[in-house]
Amino acid sequence: MATTSTPTEARTVLKNISWQTFKSMLADMGSERNTRLAYDNGIVEIMSPHMPHENPNRLIEVFVGVLCEELGLEIKRTGSLTLTRDDLEKGGEPDSSYYIQNESLVRDKENIDLATDPPPDLVLEVEYSRSAVNKLTLYASMGIPEFWRYNGSVLRVYILSDQKYSEVQASPTFAPVPVKEIPQFIQAARKNGEIATTRAFRTWVRAFTQTSDT
Repeated sequence: MATTSTPTEARTVLKNISWQTFKSMLADMGSERNTRLAYDNGIVEIMSPHMPHENPNRLIEVFVGVLCEELGLEIKRTGSLTLTRDDLEKGGEPDSSYYIQNESLVRDKENIDLATDPPPDLVLEVEYSRSAVNKLTLYASMGIPEFWRYNGSVLRVYILSDQKYSEVQASPTFAPVPVKEIPQFIQAARKNGEIATTRAFRTWVRAFTQTSDT
């Protein structure tokens, strides 16, 4: 077992763990926790977020909601949804996850089963420190169309194509808004407050949507 800790998050890594043991860990730990687990190739990573990790995560969730409102998209927020695939023996719990394109298929569901339900359309990982599990290959294997990764200063956007992620400059979900500029609003919230910044973000989004309508 190896544990690393930063002011933003702590990561504990367990090696040579079977898939059955990982599933038992999930069951024993339950859902009432703030840790997030990931499993791939016999490695279990347990990530414990600290406030500097959680605050950007929550802010981005607010911004995604604003984007959906202004672009007329429905959304189902599924948070750190536990995503497991028994056939692949892979599992993960992103910082945030969202159903947008497939929202209508899971709208009334309280439990998601990837054996029968589609995966989230978008997942977010806030990673200030390096994860022991390759999230690009993990979420690509689950067929998640869009993956965002925020490292405290840069927001990277990845799109799934041919079972692999490619980094892109614009999110197809939220075109024409340049979502990679979201970090400037995360920084602004520290100075101006979250409500004021959310208002500013909405105004910023409308400038792009109104331009595209003309």
